[in-house]
Amino acid sequence: MRGRRWGRWRTYGGVRWGGGDRGAVGNQLLNVLARIPDLRVAARTSSFQFKGKTADIGNIGKQLHVETILEGSVRKAGSRVRITAQLVKVADGFHLWSETYDRERDDIFAVQDDIASAVSGALKVRLLGKEAPSAAPGGNAEAYTLYLQGKYFRDRRSRDDMEKAVSYFEQALKIDPGYARTWVGLAVAHHSQVASGYVPQDDGYRQARKEVEKALALDPNLAEAHAALGWIRRVYDWDWSGADSAYKRALELEPGNAAVVREAAALAATPGRFEEAIRLDQRAVDLDPLSVRAHNSLGIHAWYAGRLDEAEAAFRKALELNPEYPGAHSLLGAVSLGRSKPAAALEEIERETEPIFRRWGLALAYHALGRKKEADAVLREFVEKDKEEFAFQIAEVYAFRGERDQAFEWLERAYAQRDGGLTEMKGDPCSRASNPTRATRRS
Repeated sequence: MRGRRWGRWRTYGGVRWGGGDRGAVGNQLLNVLARIPDLRVAARTSSFQFKGKTADIGNIGKQLHVETILEGSVRKAGSRVRITAQLVKVADGFHLWSETYDRERDDIFAVQDDIASAVSGALKVRLLGKEAPSAAPGGNAEAYTLYLQGKYFRDRRSRDDMEKAVSYFEQALKIDPGYARTWVGLAVAHHSQVASGYVPQDDGYRQARKEVEKALALDPNLAEAHAALGWIRRVYDWDWSGADSAYKRALELEPGNAAVVREAAALAATPGRFEEAIRLDQRAVDLDPLSVRAHNSLGIHAWYAGRLDEAEAAFRKALELNPEYPGAHSLLGAVSLGRSKPAAALEEIERETEPIFRRWGLALAYHALGRKKEADAVLREFVEKDKEEFAFQIAEVYAFRGERDQAFEWLERAYAQRDGGLTEMKGDPCSRASNPTRATRRS
């Protein structure tokens, strides 16, 4: 991958841990290490692909683009836990450092600072005179495990998975309402539901805003919360300046957080700064190389910029990681439309499993193939079923067909509905009647 080194980061690390309490420990530790300025840590989405597996250290390092692996285990005996951590050099498999910690189970999170300090010392990281940052408090292992389950299902993005994510986050908050990251997780789930058309915009963003505000009240220095606020300001408030301030703050707090970097890319794309968006996406991919969302975002922005080979490669990687990722098949089909290959586009779009994106893609492909009867039929179905949440995408289809009056009518509806897709109008090829071979969608 490109962009393996940037800024002041000089060392690389991945985290491999077990599940349950073990997964909670590993994820919390990853949060601690990610805040160290001189340490580049592979994101949880990628690192935890290897949770509980016996994959070769060298292979893990290659896939994560890291030089060292921190792995560990947790064993329970009554109320006691024994946490073993070891730092392994990818190149030769040698152990750089190892340590064992015995704690009461209720004290399981307190061990994080001890491990983080030891690891940073073993890596000889220069911390600019600062101690390794502490993890946000997470005092209940059961609640934290529910939080991790919520993140897992949220990142899969289907309607059912999103509902499961919301349920897990809500269960976690009933047990531990003081953990800020869970409030952010719930907020991101709600605005992701809106983005996919699963819940009404006003309801979803009203809930998400309250949840972000709760998270920031609990932890004003939580980068994820500032990024979530930036998303709401960008997509719902249309407050570009406010969104920029929120993302800048998030990146100041955690410059190595792949999700924050990816969302900053979306903000850069809003006014049409696609090359900047692509650079940020590539950085997010390098931080989290096994993240479907990172590759999908890179594909979207490369497609907007007309870099179709890169777009295709990114979408194919996203589908390799999750063959049912919502919208990815339709987006890959749209790349073929951009190459004036409508038959190939239709073949790809027919693999789309998410009904909304399938209707959108089929309406484009049938029109490009000159199959008017089918194009009209699927567009009618698209309007009937999705007019309340996808007015902008309906406008795109009309623009793609060269029907300008209808396109402007649906853009007016999208504006009235505060459709988040309008934030992506800049550079949208679908709005150009002279080039009706490409279309766009919300990320």
